Amino acid sequence: MAKKSNSHRSKSWNVLVTTLVFICLIIIFILWRVDNTRTELIRTKIIGFVAPLTTPLNYPIRVIGDLVRYFEIYSSLLEENKELKRDLQNMTGWKEKALQLEQKNAQLRALNNVKLSKDLIWVTGELLADSGSPFYQSGVINIGTKDGIKNGSAAVDGLGLVGRIAGVGQNVSRVLFLTDISSAIPIKIKSVNQKGLLIGDNSQWPLLEFIEEKALINIGDRVFTSGDGNVFPSDILIGDIFIDNKKKLRVKPVANFESLEFLRILNTRKIVADWTDTDLVGMENF
Repeated sequence: MAKKSNSHRSKSWNVLVTTLVFICLIIIFILWRVDNTRTELIRTKIIGFVAPLTTPLNYPIRVIGDLVRYFEIYSSLLEENKELKRDLQNMTGWKEKALQLEQKNAQLRALNNVKLSKDLIWVTGELLADSGSPFYQSGVINIGTKDGIKNGSAAVDGLGLVGRIAGVGQNVSRVLFLTDISSAIPIKIKSVNQKGLLIGDNSQWPLLEFIEEKALINIGDRVFTSGDGNVFPSDILIGDIFIDNKKKLRVKPVANFESLEFLRILNTRKIVADWTDTDLVGMENF
């Protein structure tokens, strides 16, 4: 019975408290709605009483609000930073592509600036692969018999002679570089009226051999194709003469072998005689 009595008192007390709070809220609402001097005085006293009690609560609320605001700012800045990084990466990629295109355009312009005989016809191709090695120096271009390419045709870049065609397929051809050990090109040195052979030895500077009067040769003399044997058209620039540390005459090619990309394949308007050794490597390798 005592337990029931205590429970009944607790419920009664809860109802009383709830009722008093409700009545207070109604009174406060009415005071806030009524507009006269007395109610204004009461409102002022209530605010004066409640304000000091709420002041300690304002600080943590303010701190939490600032933390939320700072987090939002940080998140916004972090996302903006990510976007800027993406934009920078895109700009870097576009810049690299632009530089590559500029290099290609420069090589094509250089090809267009090459002065060639009116008796020559040519086709421009792109170097697909460079199989240069200590034993074999050649490249593959994306033009072949369908483009009129023939074995033995000269290949030039925008500066000078690169080599000759040494194997032709329908869509691709192999260019044997003048530095290859199997390359031999009839040349002339206009300044001293001498002829000879430029012979590759798989080094970057081919040898100059079979000169009739070597004493007439000067360092820096320019070497051109002679056109002898109908191997190449005449007067294609090859490079400049120098003497190596073994006192051998060599030619430093003007062609830029380090950045070959586009080549122009030359043919005379007459049928070019085939070299007897151009079939050494069949096009089954392509």
